[in-house]
Amino acid sequence: MAEVGIIGAGSWGTALSLLLYKNGNQVTVWSALENEIQMLKEEREQKDKLPGVKLPEDMIFTTNLEEAIKGKDVLVLAVPSPFTRSTSAKMKPYVKDGQIIVNVAKGIEETTLMTLSEIIEEEIPQANVAVLSGPSHAEEVGRGLPTTIVAGSKDKATAEYLQNLFMSEVFRVYTSSDVLGIELGAALKNVVALAAGIADGLGYGDNTKAALITRGIAEIARLGIVMGGRIETFYGLTGIGDLIVTCASMHSRNRRAGILIGKGATMEEAMAEVKMVVEGVYSAKAGYALSKKYQVSMPIIEQVNKVLFEGASAADAVKELMLRDKKVENIDLRNLYQNSAEISW
Repeated sequence: MAEVGIIGAGSWGTALSLLLYKNGNQVTVWSALENEIQMLKEEREQKDKLPGVKLPEDMIFTTNLEEAIKGKDVLVLAVPSPFTRSTSAKMKPYVKDGQIIVNVAKGIEETTLMTLSEIIEEEIPQANVAVLSGPSHAEEVGRGLPTTIVAGSKDKATAEYLQNLFMSEVFRVYTSSDVLGIELGAALKNVVALAAGIADGLGYGDNTKAALITRGIAEIARLGIVMGGRIETFYGLTGIGDLIVTCASMHSRNRRAGILIGKGATMEEAMAEVKMVVEGVYSAKAGYALSKKYQVSMPIIEQVNKVLFEGASAADAVKELMLRDKKVENIDLRNLYQNSAEISW
């Protein structure tokens, strides 16, 4: 049995807390919101973000960050990506040398272009930072539906430890050392999911959705490879797998927000309607900035930025994508490592 602290009591943190509890671990869940912790204590249910999933009576809920961190074998950092840095800074005084922190949020910091694990390492240098990612809606994990995911760490022993900690008969965990590739796929698929939702809101069909998914993973992969990720990561669970589920499911807040934008809502109106953090909005600018930094063509990411932040109409954005210069579908992958400026297929 392990002692686990869940930092963040939203839908994903709550679903993982139940999974880890059922695996025989002692779980403490932290939130900065007193009303949220009070609800969890009294109702034994995250009624706002994960309704219908009951939590055990002996699971611990607290607003005391020190209590949630000290003495724990593993910390699961499950706050929305915009709060990763500020929460990590608050955690630092209580984290011991070598304590494992598993980031389960998805995003890239707009101002620094850092991945979330890089932010945690910068704020808490004494921690052993890992990631957990893949096609995994909290609503389904909370209900115990079969799910497959990846534990990523630069340290093999840490990845295998987390594999054993999280794995169950309904939650299969693979391991990977490609932390960068995992996090890029996780963050940028949310931007493509916004595009998929926008297409749905415009009334487009399955052909359009398939095009966005396949060309979306091509964009993510060519950027990721230039940055040092591995091609197999982008065509695995944390790449194409996560992209498919996020573009296709109504559980996806990014797709839901995109649908509203496609129907004419502003970005702000869509985010207010969804009532949860829409991670793709926060990753869109960072993804576009990375494409410019590494001279990689990412037309879907570019058009999403124009719709979100420059007032472009969704219909015009689709037209821009369709009328781009003619391209080949695939090039020799060896070219990816020779001249990033040529990567525009």
